[in-house]
Amino acid sequence: MMSKLVLGMVGFGVVGSSVLKAILANGEIINARAGKQIVLKSIVVRDKKKAEKKLAELNVIDTNANITLSTNVDDILQDSEIDVVIELMGGVEFAYTIAQRALKAKKAFITANKAMLAYHRSDIAPLANGLPVGFEASVCGGIPIIRVLKDGLSANHILGIRGILNGTSNYILTQMQQFGKNFATALKEAQNLGYAEADPSLDINGGDAGHKLLILASLAYGIHAMPEDILIEGIADITPDDMEFANEFGYVIKLLGIAKKQDDEVELRVHPSMIKKESMISKVDGVMNGISVIGDYVGESMYYGAGAGGEATASSVISDIVAIARGESAAMLGFSRPLEEGKLRLKDKEKIHSRYYIRLYVRDKPGVLGEVAQILGRHNISIGAFLQKETDEKNIATMLFSTHHCYEREINHALCELEQIDSITQKPFKMRLEDEYE
Repeated sequence: MMSKLVLGMVGFGVVGSSVLKAILANGEIINARAGKQIVLKSIVVRDKKKAEKKLAELNVIDTNANITLSTNVDDILQDSEIDVVIELMGGVEFAYTIAQRALKAKKAFITANKAMLAYHRSDIAPLANGLPVGFEASVCGGIPIIRVLKDGLSANHILGIRGILNGTSNYILTQMQQFGKNFATALKEAQNLGYAEADPSLDINGGDAGHKLLILASLAYGIHAMPEDILIEGIADITPDDMEFANEFGYVIKLLGIAKKQDDEVELRVHPSMIKKESMISKVDGVMNGISVIGDYVGESMYYGAGAGGEATASSVISDIVAIARGESAAMLGFSRPLEEGKLRLKDKEKIHSRYYIRLYVRDKPGVLGEVAQILGRHNISIGAFLQKETDEKNIATMLFSTHHCYEREINHALCELEQIDSITQKPFKMRLEDEYE
C-alpha cells in the first residue's frame, strides 16, 4: 500500500482550482513520480458557495475525492493529518502568518506568493528548522527557475541574470513595438484579454517583477534586500517615439529584472531597457517570460515559458509537492549556510553604470541642441546617437539621444538641470540601454 501525503490548501482561485484539476487529471503519474499518494483533504476559501460550484465543475464528487471546504484556516493548521499547507491566497502579512503557523505546527509549506516572499523570505527559513518550504511557483509560473538556481547551477558563481519576469508588461510592450500602439491602447487590450488586472499598477510599475527578482537574488547571491532597497521603474511613460528610436537603432524595449555580480557587490534593478534585437531575450514576446542566467562555469543558459496562468503555475506547485513527497525539498530561500568570507553587498543605486536613452520635448529654435549637449557634458555624459523629429504641436520638437556609459547619479543630475531650462517643455525621460553581459 502506497503511503499518503495529505495536503491542505488556502485559496481556491485560478491557481488553486488548477492544482486540484491537475491532481485529478494526472494523479496516476504524479503519484508514481512522488512515490506517495497525493491527497488534497481540505481547502480554505472565502466563499463556500462559489467554491462548491467550482468543485462541481471539476466533477470532484464523481471522483470520490472527499474534499472538505472551510472558511477557517485553523481547520487546516490544527489538523494533525495534514502534512503540507499550500498558500495560494495572495497578500503579504496574513500569508506570512499562515507560513509561520504552518511551520510551527511542523507542516511543510508551499507558496506561490512572490510579494510575501519579497518581504519575508529571510524570516521563513529559520522558522522551517529543516522542514520543506516550496516556492517554485512564485517566480515565472511554469519555468522551473527556482530549482535551476538552487540545484542545477549550484557549482557556479552567478555572474548575471536578465529576466522578462512579468507577462502583462511584456504583452503591452510587444503590442507597442510590433503594432505601433500607444501605452493606453495596449493596456486596455491586455485587460480585455484577461492579461492585465482592472488595477494593473503592480505589473506596469515594475513591482511584481521586483518581487521576483529579489527571490532570485536570494538564491543566486544570498542577498536579502527589500523592494524599497532596489531600483524599480515601470513602463507607463513609454511612448511610440521611444519605440521608433529603438527600432531605428536596432533595439527592442523590454521590462527587465537585472542582477549583476561585480567583485563584492550585486546590482539589482527592474526597469524598461533597450536591448539589441539579435539577443535571445529580445525574442521573448507577448505574455511569455524568459530568463538568461550567466554562470562562471556553465556560461549563459536561457529559460523560456509561460510566466503566469493557472495551469503553468499549478505545474510548479505540484513540482514542489512531488519534491516534498520524495524528501528532496529543504527550505533554502537564500544560501543554506552563509559564506564565511567575501559576503556580497547590494550596490548603491546611484553607482549603477550604464548607457542611457534620453527623450526631450524642446522648443524648435536654434541653439537648443548645443545647450543640451553643454549640460550633458558638464556631467561627464557624451552623446552616442541622436534623432530629432517634429511633433504635432507647433514649434515643439522631439530630441532622442543615446549616451555612452555614465553613472546613474550623473544622468539624474543632468536631467534635473535640463528640466529647469526654458527650452525644455516637458520633464525629460530616460531609459537604460542594456548591453550584453561583459
